[in-house]
Amino acid sequence: MNSNRIIRFFKIRWVLLLLPVLLLNACYYKRHNPEDVEHNYVLVVHGGAGYADPEKMGEEGARLYQEAMKSALAAGEAVLRDSGSALDAVEVAIRILEDHPSFNAGKGAVFTAQGTNELDASIMEGKDHKAGAVAGVRRIKNPISAARMVMESSPHVMLSGAGADVFAMELGLEIVDTTYFFTQDSWDSYLRQREKASEGEGKHGTVGAVALDKHGNLAAGTSTGGMMMKKWGRIGDSPVIGAGTWADNASCAVSCTGHGEYFIRYAAAHEVAVRMEHRKWTLERAAHYVIDDLLGKQEVNGGLIAVDKYGNIAMPFNTRSMFRAYIKEGEEPQAFIFKK
Repeated sequence: MNSNRIIRFFKIRWVLLLLPVLLLNACYYKRHNPEDVEHNYVLVVHGGAGYADPEKMGEEGARLYQEAMKSALAAGEAVLRDSGSALDAVEVAIRILEDHPSFNAGKGAVFTAQGTNELDASIMEGKDHKAGAVAGVRRIKNPISAARMVMESSPHVMLSGAGADVFAMELGLEIVDTTYFFTQDSWDSYLRQREKASEGEGKHGTVGAVALDKHGNLAAGTSTGGMMMKKWGRIGDSPVIGAGTWADNASCAVSCTGHGEYFIRYAAAHEVAVRMEHRKWTLERAAHYVIDDLLGKQEVNGGLIAVDKYGNIAMPFNTRSMFRAYIKEGEEPQAFIFKK
């Protein structure tokens, strides 16, 4: 065997020995760099869980709510279709719902015991766990955009009250007079509640969105006017990362709606991800466990929407209704209000 043949022999041998290592490295790289693998996008939105009456709402009323949610889906899908980020899609979709007077977020938000509107919102992206939130704001037209500004343009995660309003104003977000949020329907609900001198009834609640983009990144956001007749600057779960909102590329993105105090106590949104990561549960199992068992055993009302890193979705709720809708790449949008 001459020297050239010997050299070729050893070259081939080393290639064969190194091939498994190279393949393992490639698999590892793809697993930890999801942007290198194109995914089918998914977007899910909700308009709150509650006790809407199908007879009072009627077919026309139901259709109006469904069309509102489909408008939010269309706005978010336009972002995802053009290879935009899940974060952008979530923000755009929630802005549509905040601007729609039929939901308890942005325009049409419920009133506090003092007859004012105080709004909360949060947003989170799953790649680096960046998050932002605002609470108790009164003049920001779209609180979800303010939450994103906190995430991207401040060293903080949550800003509240007048300080958050000033922060948003300084960064050029649209500021409105407090009367902008007024709708007659919300005011009438407030007057009825004030007569009863109790808390709890209200219109359809919190809005939210979760998304998976083509790059494999997840994001979630939630926005609300809070609890009807809330007092003393009460803040619920919607602006609390891990309670009302959570996103992690390793597992899922979640947005919650319901009795916020309990969603905070049980870190409901984060609990879904924890069950998936540490117990290897499916999204469906983890999401239903949180709503039906963890919170259900406490007789806590609410629901959530979620999407995992594979594009699977879950939309469990234990109330009579939950306004919810989704779109998957290549499919028609689907919108629901009552249990199937």
